[in-house]
This record gives sequence, C-alpha cells and structure tokens, in this order.
Amino acid sequence: MANSNLKNARNAKNDEFYTQYHDIEKEIGAYLELNPNAFRGKTVLMPCDDPEWSNFTKFFAQNFERYGIKKLISTSFAPESKSLKSNYQPTLFETTAPQFDKTKTIVNGKIFTLTHDKSADGKIDVNDLEWTYLKGDGDFKSEEIKKLRDEADIIITNPPFSLFREFLAWMVQAEKQFVVIGSKNAITYKEIFSLIKSNKMWVGTTSFSKDMLFISPEEIDPSEKPDSATRTVEGIVYLRSPSVWYTNLDHGRRHQPLKLMTISDNLKFNKKLKGKTFYDKYDNYDAIEVPFTDAIPSDFNGVMGVPISFLDKYSPEQFEILGMASSAGYNNEVVGIPFLGDKDARPLINGKNTYARVFIKNRERK
Repeated sequence: MANSNLKNARNAKNDEFYTQYHDIEKEIGAYLELNPNAFRGKTVLMPCDDPEWSNFTKFFAQNFERYGIKKLISTSFAPESKSLKSNYQPTLFETTAPQFDKTKTIVNGKIFTLTHDKSADGKIDVNDLEWTYLKGDGDFKSEEIKKLRDEADIIITNPPFSLFREFLAWMVQAEKQFVVIGSKNAITYKEIFSLIKSNKMWVGTTSFSKDMLFISPEEIDPSEKPDSATRTVEGIVYLRSPSVWYTNLDHGRRHQPLKLMTISDNLKFNKKLKGKTFYDKYDNYDAIEVPFTDAIPSDFNGVMGVPISFLDKYSPEQFEILGMASSAGYNNEVVGIPFLGDKDARPLINGKNTYARVFIKNRERK
C-alpha cells in the first residue's frame, strides 16, 4: 500500500489490511531470542482484529503452548460499523456454529478466546479457540474492550492506520506492553516521538529500508488505481505500505551498537560521501547534517541531525536522542532546543530545507 493507498484508507475508513504470517513470525521471534519467556504466563489481547481471517490469531494460537501463554483473546469489529453491511456475508465457520445469530453477525463484534484443550486431542492450538458475540460492536474505545485491555498483559495487533495515535494512547494510558504496526511517518507525530525520545517505545526489528506487504481483503483493479503499489500472487492481492513495528518489548537488536568510523575515515572510505560535502552545520540549529546513518562519525561529540530511518539502528547505550525537526511544525516542543531561526521546522543548510531529522549525540565512552 503506497502513501496514496494509506490516504484512501483513512478517507474511506477502510483499514482492513491483513498482516502476513511470516512477518509476524519474524518479528515475534526477535523478542523471544532475547527473552524466551516473554509471553509465558501472559494474557495476550489482539483487538482491532478479525479472528476468522487474522494471521495474528492463527500464529499465537498455534504457538500457545510453545510460548507458555496463559490466555489468548482476539476481538473483531462489527461489519455494520465498518460500513460493510451491504456486501457482508458471514463465513461458513460462523453460520454452522450453534451460537450463530443472523442479526448479531452484522451489528456485534466477535470475541475469540483460547485457554485450554477444548478438543481433547492432547494439545492447545487453533482448533481449541472458542468464540461468541460481543455485547457491542467491538470498538476498542468501548468499555467492553477496555475491560479486556485491562485484563491483558500484552497487546499485539495491526490497528487501523486512521486511528493509530488514538490507539497508541489507549494502550499507553493503561501502561500495557505492546507490539503493533504503524506507518513510518507516525514517528514525526508529537505524541509518538515523545515516547521514543523518552525510551518508553521504540521500533521493532523490521528494517526501514523495506516496506511491508499486507494482504488486501478485496480485489483491486490496478487500472483503476495506477498509482497504487499492488501485487497479485495466485489470486491474492498484496499492498505495499511504508510501515514498521512499534513496541515497548525489548529485543536484542536495539542493544547492538553501530560500527562507526571517524569523520576523516568516513570522508576517505565511505562511498556515499565520495566527491560530496558533508557534515555541514545547519543555519538555524547548532548541529551538523549527517544524511546517512552509516556516516555517523564516532569522534564528533556535538549534536547531529540524522534521518528518521536511524531509529531502526538506534541503541540507547550508544546514542542519546535529543529531539526531532520536521515539517510537522512542532519545533521547540519536540526538538527540545530552540531553533536559531523561524523559517521552517526543519533544519536549513544555506537557506534550503533538509529532510526531517532526528537529533542525536554519541554517548560518552567509559
């Protein structure tokens, strides 16, 4: 899903894009590498989900015993509330269940839970999921879902992009651990960057250099959306999105320091810097420009402006984050140090805007 697709999703309130199983498996594996007991004895909640289709539900149900999960809860939003009433058809899974209700299937969300070996086959997995209708439509802001939030230890999901800020605040307010997917651009939001700066949230292990591919629940005709980033494989439509994982669960990569060269060695050996002028000082901010993460110098003790993609290489033991400058216009409130001028929220070089920058310093080596 390209940026235009994200915009269309927000405008249409169509946020139904399903995360691929292997993306979930790769990301969650990174937390378990650092802490094999990250989920042991925990209640895991997946709101904003569609348990009948969601790979989140499938993945955690299949790994329930392996991870030592205490309870798995997954909830969905009512079709009517997602403006899907006109073409919605319940699945055979739902219609053949004794609790099926042709009225509730439209106006009520569903809740799936997993706690024990219901099928008595000697293992706990996806076949042991139990479901019923929620009392309400499944909106995460409802009191019904808030109670589930308060019961949970960890929240894991791909929330609606259009409600990401609100959803993040909903989790942070309850002081929950979480692993969620959001747009890379969300980093420039004041509320979100403030959490990153204060080390209360960080990005996951998925690289900034790649966009994520999501499964679309609807067929898309590329001729109708020529600017959309879609790919169809064996009848399944995938949409590319500039997205990353956001979390407050620790993982090993964020404690791996970057290998840095000195300024002089970068100018000699870093191919990206060949024949160009770098490390310029900003006109309106007391810092130098470092346009590539792999060009951060080891021997500079002042403030440096680096791309936001730096955050997937950020080690809190190696660097200190001071703030951010972007066209969002947060200026002093986010940056933390007054600009020397008022022309733009982004730093200037020779009177010209640069890109959004995160301001960092090397931590003193002991």
